[in-house]
Amino acid sequence: MEAAKIYFIVFGALTIVGGIVGYLKAGSVASIVAGCIAGVLLLLAAFLLPEHRAIGLATALVVSLLLAAQFVPKFIRTGKVMPAGMMAILSAIGIIAAIFAWVKK
Repeated sequence: MEAAKIYFIVFGALTIVGGIVGYLKAGSVASIVAGCIAGVLLLLAAFLLPEHRAIGLATALVVSLLLAAQFVPKFIRTGKVMPAGMMAILSAIGIIAAIFAWVKK
């Protein structure tokens, strides 16, 4: 469970930073809003672990699935590693980490 917690803290922080960078480079308000909301939810999920395991893992899984749904098709369409490729990979790892932690008990 500790590894999942650490991963979601790092993933959440990177998501927030990515949203800020998207805003600074492209002026994208959607990037900063979505990045901060998703990042804060991932951090919240991490800090809910292990005391509130089910809620934390469910939150992390849902956010990871939503980010994957956004960035995997964008990466396939554009082939750009930044930000779509990196977020697609981080989201996929997040899905795997949440499922693995859930099954592991």
